[in-house]
Amino acid sequence: MATRGAKPKPAVLRLVDGTRNVTRHGSEKELRKTADAAIESFGKLTRPKGLKGEALNAWKKYIEPASWLDASREPAAIAFCELWSEFRFNPTGFPASKHGQMRAYMSELGLTDERNRAEKEDGDKDEFFED
Repeated sequence: MATRGAKPKPAVLRLVDGTRNVTRHGSEKELRKTADAAIESFGKLTRPKGLKGEALNAWKKYIEPASWLDASREPAAIAFCELWSEFRFNPTGFPASKHGQMRAYMSELGLTDERNRAEKEDGDKDEFFED
């Protein structure tokens, strides 16, 4: 049976985007302890050596700045970068099913929430959410 509601957000991401609720998630100190334990048990996310071209560019542009990611998210990060590379190679031939997969990876990695982004300079455009 499927669980209802939104999937749980990682402790580190709760700290980054400020969605911590003391009654549901504990104090900030407890949340930091949980986040540190996750990073300690999984390790820091590091770029795999096999990425090339657009996949490597995607890693540098989207994954490296995402300080909340730990090594447990490595498979999703690699899959996102490879899909991004495929999309950049042939945007008109990129099927909707793969686009949905790419968006799902972005969501899982916390890349679709604008609160996770650093403040943008005037004139900078966001590739995913242009007006």
